[in-house]
Amino acid sequence: MENNIVRQGDNKYPGDIIAELPEPVKRYFDLVLKENSNKIKSVDLTHGGYFKTSEKSRWIRIRGQQYFRTDQPWFRWTGRTALFKAVDSFEDGSGQLRVKLLGLIPIVKEEGAHVDQAELLRWLAESFWFPTNLLPSDNLTWDKVDCNTARVNYRYKDISISYLVSFNEKGEMTRLEAKRYRQAGEIMTWVGKVSDYKNFDGFLVPTHIEASWIMEEGEHQYVDFYVTSIDYTY
Repeated sequence: MENNIVRQGDNKYPGDIIAELPEPVKRYFDLVLKENSNKIKSVDLTHGGYFKTSEKSRWIRIRGQQYFRTDQPWFRWTGRTALFKAVDSFEDGSGQLRVKLLGLIPIVKEEGAHVDQAELLRWLAESFWFPTNLLPSDNLTWDKVDCNTARVNYRYKDISISYLVSFNEKGEMTRLEAKRYRQAGEIMTWVGKVSDYKNFDGFLVPTHIEASWIMEEGEHQYVDFYVTSIDYTY
Protein backbone atom coordinates (compact mmCIF):
# COMPACT_ATOMS: atom_id res chain seq x y z
CA MET A 1 0.00 0.00 0.00
CA GLU A 2 1.39 3.40 -0.95
CA ASN A 3 1.41 5.81 1.96
CA ASN A 4 4.32 8.04 1.05
CA ILE A 5 2.81 10.68 -1.21
CA VAL A 6 1.32 13.93 -0.01
CA ARG A 7 -0.36 16.04 -2.67
CA GLN A 8 0.06 19.81 -2.78
CA GLY A 9 -2.24 20.96 -5.53
CA ASP A 10 -0.70 19.41 -8.65
CA ASN A 11 2.55 18.79 -6.78
CA LYS A 12 3.50 15.69 -4.82
CA TYR A 13 5.87 15.07 -1.99
CA PRO A 14 7.80 11.96 -3.09
CA GLY A 15 8.42 9.36 -0.44
CA ASP A 16 12.15 10.01 -0.39
CA ILE A 17 11.56 13.49 1.10
CA ILE A 18 9.96 11.93 4.17
CA ALA A 19 12.43 9.02 4.12
CA GLU A 20 15.36 11.45 4.41
CA LEU A 21 13.97 13.17 7.51
CA PRO A 22 15.31 12.44 11.01
CA GLU A 23 13.93 9.17 12.35
CA PRO A 24 11.52 10.63 14.95
CA VAL A 25 10.10 13.05 12.37
CA LYS A 26 9.65 10.24 9.86
CA ARG A 27 7.78 8.25 12.54
CA TYR A 28 5.59 11.25 13.16
CA PHE A 29 4.53 11.71 9.53
CA ASP A 30 4.01 7.97 9.07
CA LEU A 31 1.58 8.12 12.00
CA VAL A 32 -0.33 11.37 11.50
CA LEU A 33 -0.74 11.70 7.72
CA LYS A 34 -3.43 9.81 5.87
CA GLU A 35 -2.77 8.05 2.59
CA ASN A 36 -2.30 10.46 -0.34
CA SER A 37 -3.07 13.42 1.90
CA ASN A 38 -4.14 16.67 0.33
CA LYS A 39 -2.22 19.74 1.36
CA ILE A 40 -4.23 21.56 4.04
CA LYS A 41 -4.83 25.17 2.98
CA SER A 42 -6.80 26.56 5.91
CA VAL A 43 -8.14 25.52 9.29
CA ASP A 44 -11.12 26.52 11.44
CA LEU A 45 -10.64 25.26 15.01
CA THR A 46 -12.60 25.66 18.25
CA HIS A 47 -11.55 24.84 21.79
CA GLY A 48 -12.55 25.08 25.42
CA GLY A 49 -10.40 24.97 28.52
CA TYR A 50 -8.76 27.20 31.10
CA PHE A 51 -6.36 30.16 31.11
CA LYS A 52 -4.29 32.11 33.66
CA THR A 53 -3.54 35.80 33.15
CA SER A 54 -0.54 35.78 35.55
CA GLU A 55 1.46 33.52 37.81
CA LYS A 56 -0.70 34.34 40.85
CA SER A 57 -4.11 34.48 39.17
CA ARG A 58 -6.72 31.76 39.30
CA TRP A 59 -7.64 29.55 36.38
CA ILE A 60 -10.55 30.98 34.41
CA ARG A 61 -12.72 29.21 31.89
CA ILE A 62 -12.15 30.19 28.27
CA ARG A 63 -13.48 29.26 24.87
CA GLY A 64 -11.78 30.12 21.63
CA GLN A 65 -11.94 30.02 17.88
CA GLN A 66 -8.90 30.06 15.64
CA TYR A 67 -8.34 30.37 11.91
CA PHE A 68 -5.09 29.39 10.19
CA ARG A 69 -3.73 29.67 6.67
CA THR A 70 -0.80 27.72 5.26
CA ASP A 71 0.01 29.53 2.01
CA GLN A 72 1.70 32.06 4.29
CA PRO A 73 2.15 32.37 8.07
CA TRP A 74 -1.28 33.61 9.15
CA PHE A 75 -3.65 33.01 12.05
CA ARG A 76 -6.25 34.76 14.14
CA TRP A 77 -7.35 33.50 17.56
CA THR A 78 -10.29 34.94 19.48
CA GLY A 79 -10.63 33.90 23.11
CA ARG A 80 -13.58 34.77 25.32
CA THR A 81 -14.00 34.61 29.08
CA ALA A 82 -16.57 36.11 31.41
CA LEU A 83 -14.21 39.07 31.92
CA PHE A 84 -12.49 39.79 28.63
CA LYS A 85 -12.17 39.13 24.92
CA ALA A 86 -8.67 38.62 23.49
CA VAL A 87 -7.53 38.55 19.86
CA ASP A 88 -4.10 37.10 19.10
CA SER A 89 -2.94 37.21 15.48
CA PHE A 90 -0.21 37.10 12.88
CA GLU A 91 -1.44 38.70 9.66
CA ASP A 92 0.39 40.29 6.72
CA GLY A 93 3.73 39.66 8.40
CA SER A 94 2.86 41.32 11.71
CA GLY A 95 1.78 40.04 15.10
CA GLN A 96 -0.67 41.70 17.43
CA LEU A 97 -2.37 41.04 20.78
CA ARG A 98 -5.51 42.94 21.72
CA VAL A 99 -7.58 42.54 24.89
CA LYS A 100 -10.90 44.22 25.73
CA LEU A 101 -12.45 44.17 29.18
CA LEU A 102 -15.98 42.78 28.97
CA GLY A 103 -15.40 42.68 25.23
CA LEU A 104 -15.78 46.48 25.01
CA ILE A 105 -13.04 48.46 26.80
CA PRO A 106 -9.53 48.21 25.28
CA ILE A 107 -6.97 47.37 27.97
CA VAL A 108 -4.10 45.76 26.00
CA LYS A 109 -2.70 46.38 22.54
CA GLU A 110 0.74 44.97 21.88
CA GLU A 111 2.63 44.99 18.62
CA GLY A 112 6.21 45.30 17.42
CA ALA A 113 9.12 43.03 16.55
CA HIS A 114 8.85 41.06 19.80
CA VAL A 115 5.18 40.31 19.11
CA ASP A 116 5.99 39.35 15.50
CA GLN A 117 8.46 36.73 16.76
CA ALA A 118 6.11 35.37 19.43
CA GLU A 119 3.11 35.10 17.12
CA LEU A 120 5.10 33.51 14.29
CA LEU A 121 6.32 30.94 16.82
CA ARG A 122 2.71 30.30 17.83
CA TRP A 123 1.66 29.67 14.22
CA LEU A 124 4.53 27.23 13.70
CA ALA A 125 3.96 25.35 16.96
CA GLU A 126 0.25 24.98 16.35
CA SER A 127 0.92 23.45 12.95
CA PHE A 128 0.56 20.11 14.75
CA TRP A 129 -3.16 20.71 14.17
CA PHE A 130 -2.55 20.79 10.39
CA PRO A 131 0.50 18.55 9.99
CA THR A 132 1.08 18.89 6.24
CA ASN A 133 2.36 22.37 7.17
CA LEU A 134 5.32 20.73 8.92
CA LEU A 135 6.59 18.93 5.83
CA PRO A 136 9.93 20.21 4.47
CA SER A 137 9.77 23.29 2.25
CA ASP A 138 11.95 26.19 1.12
CA ASN A 139 11.27 27.83 4.51
CA LEU A 140 11.06 24.79 6.80
CA THR A 141 13.74 22.22 7.67
CA TRP A 142 14.22 19.50 10.29
CA ASP A 143 17.52 18.67 12.03
CA LYS A 144 18.27 15.47 13.93
CA VAL A 145 18.99 15.72 17.66
CA ASP A 146 18.57 12.11 18.85
CA CYS A 147 16.26 9.12 18.36
CA ASN A 148 13.29 10.88 20.00
CA THR A 149 14.07 14.56 19.41
CA ALA A 150 14.49 16.87 16.42
CA ARG A 151 14.65 20.59 15.75
CA VAL A 152 12.27 22.28 13.34
CA ASN A 153 13.53 25.52 11.76
CA TYR A 154 11.46 28.11 9.95
CA ARG A 155 12.39 31.36 8.22
CA TYR A 156 9.96 34.07 7.19
CA LYS A 157 11.32 37.30 5.74
CA ASP A 158 13.96 38.41 8.30
CA ILE A 159 12.65 36.28 11.19
CA SER A 160 14.25 32.90 11.94
CA ILE A 161 12.62 30.68 14.55
CA SER A 162 12.99 27.09 15.75
CA TYR A 163 11.59 24.55 18.20
CA LEU A 164 13.10 21.58 19.93
CA VAL A 165 10.46 18.88 19.39
CA SER A 166 10.11 15.61 21.33
CA PHE A 167 8.32 12.50 20.06
CA ASN A 168 7.29 9.25 21.74
CA GLU A 169 7.93 5.77 20.39
CA LYS A 170 4.61 5.71 18.54
CA GLY A 171 5.57 8.84 16.64
CA GLU A 172 3.32 11.27 18.49
CA MET A 173 4.69 14.75 18.99
CA THR A 174 4.61 15.31 22.76
CA ARG A 175 6.58 18.46 23.63
CA LEU A 176 7.84 21.65 21.98
CA GLU A 177 10.34 24.08 23.46
CA ALA A 178 11.59 27.46 22.21
CA LYS A 179 13.04 30.77 23.30
CA ARG A 180 10.19 33.21 22.88
CA TYR A 181 9.41 36.80 23.78
CA ARG A 182 7.03 37.02 26.72
CA GLN A 183 7.11 40.80 26.48
CA ALA A 184 9.39 43.44 25.00
CA GLY A 185 12.96 42.87 26.18
CA GLU A 186 12.17 39.57 27.91
CA ILE A 187 12.91 36.27 26.18
CA MET A 188 11.99 33.16 28.13
CA THR A 189 11.74 29.43 27.53
CA TRP A 190 8.26 28.47 26.35
CA VAL A 191 7.08 24.85 26.55
CA GLY A 192 4.03 23.28 24.96
CA LYS A 193 2.92 19.75 25.86
CA VAL A 194 0.41 18.01 23.58
CA SER A 195 -1.53 14.77 24.01
CA ASP A 196 -4.85 12.96 23.48
CA TYR A 197 -4.51 12.38 19.73
CA LYS A 198 -7.71 12.02 17.72
CA ASN A 199 -8.62 11.65 14.07
CA PHE A 200 -9.97 14.63 12.13
CA ASP A 201 -10.66 13.91 8.45
CA GLY A 202 -7.93 11.29 8.41
CA PHE A 203 -5.27 13.37 10.18
CA LEU A 204 -4.19 12.28 13.66
CA VAL A 205 -3.71 15.42 15.77
CA PRO A 206 -3.46 16.28 19.49
CA THR A 207 -6.56 17.67 21.17
CA HIS A 208 -5.04 18.69 24.50
CA ILE A 209 -2.35 21.35 24.90
CA GLU A 210 -0.70 22.69 28.04
CA ALA A 211 1.53 25.76 27.64
CA SER A 212 4.00 27.08 30.20
CA TRP A 213 6.75 29.61 30.76
CA ILE A 214 9.92 28.35 32.48
CA MET A 215 10.70 30.94 35.14
CA GLU A 216 13.38 31.23 37.83
CA GLU A 217 10.90 30.05 40.45
CA GLY A 218 9.72 27.15 38.32
CA GLU A 219 7.27 26.28 35.57
CA HIS A 220 4.27 28.60 35.17
CA GLN A 221 1.47 26.90 33.23
CA TYR A 222 -1.02 29.35 31.80
CA VAL A 223 -2.89 27.36 29.11
CA ASP A 224 -4.95 24.16 29.40
CA PHE A 225 -6.95 23.86 26.18
CA TYR A 226 -9.07 21.07 24.72
CA VAL A 227 -9.95 21.06 21.02
CA THR A 228 -13.67 20.64 20.31
CA SER A 229 -13.72 20.82 16.50
CA ILE A 230 -11.41 21.12 13.49
CA ASP A 231 -12.49 21.80 9.89
CA TYR A 232 -10.02 21.76 7.01
CA THR A 233 -10.09 23.16 3.50
CA TYR A 234 -7.80 21.79 0.76
